[in-house]
Amino acid sequence: MARGLDHIVHAVRDLDAAADLYRRLGFNVGARNKHPWGTHNHIVQLPGFFIELLTLAEPEKLGSDGFSTMFGAYNRDFIARGEGFSLLILESKDAAGDAETFSGAHIGDPDALRFEREAKRPDGSSVKVGFSLAFAEDKDARDIHFAACQQHYPENFWNPNFQQHPNGVSAVAGVVAVAEQPEQHRRFFEVFADSHANAGSDGFAITTPRGTIDVLTPAAFLRRFGVKAPDMSRGARLAALRFAVTSPSRLQALPELAGIAGLYVGNDAIIGSEDAMGAVLVFEPATRKPG
Repeated sequence: MARGLDHIVHAVRDLDAAADLYRRLGFNVGARNKHPWGTHNHIVQLPGFFIELLTLAEPEKLGSDGFSTMFGAYNRDFIARGEGFSLLILESKDAAGDAETFSGAHIGDPDALRFEREAKRPDGSSVKVGFSLAFAEDKDARDIHFAACQQHYPENFWNPNFQQHPNGVSAVAGVVAVAEQPEQHRRFFEVFADSHANAGSDGFAITTPRGTIDVLTPAAFLRRFGVKAPDMSRGARLAALRFAVTSPSRLQALPELAGIAGLYVGNDAIIGSEDAMGAVLVFEPATRKPG
């Protein structure tokens, strides 16, 4: 079954500054959460998708367990080199089965990792949230970790009130990765997303049940978004996150309201990596077709 976009990790050195950036861009940002392996996060929810703003705040808590190594230590090392999008996570209905699929395709381990924690509702009551992750690896993309995520208590995690944003963002439109030779990554992404890629001369696109995955050359990324791709000395990188905005009239005002110069390409408002802590954020009309 094709896997839609579930969430993306924006790894940063200053978590408070990242939360402030997203608030200034018109997003509702959740409370600060703590993981037992030392990472802290803030969540920005959209329907069926969320952005995880993350830093390693307590490195002394890192252990030898799977989440400490695959998640905590990996993001520690990522942040040491720079900031930006570090993980791409797709939705899963069966993380254990997806782990077996990834293992059979030689892109992952056969065992999924499970994590549960207590969360707080707006009224202060406690609820349990839980996730299982099946990790995948593209050996030619050392600065991207990939996983399929199964939520065990989705009713306790998703909150429609948190998905209403003053900036008019209504959904995730897609994520964009860059690679010197996109074709080398096509098989991996097709297995990872369980969906066929539509290839072109400058890369390929995979339409998922929730958003599009684009993998472009650096030149194609520059032409499309007007900003340079991130450093790819360690292989392919996650470069941009695309948002669908229901009120196009708000697009032009978004950067100015956030105190950022911004860039405008056609009808899109774009925040470059220098202003968005290593990430490129693209705000586009919700009426646009995928791709």
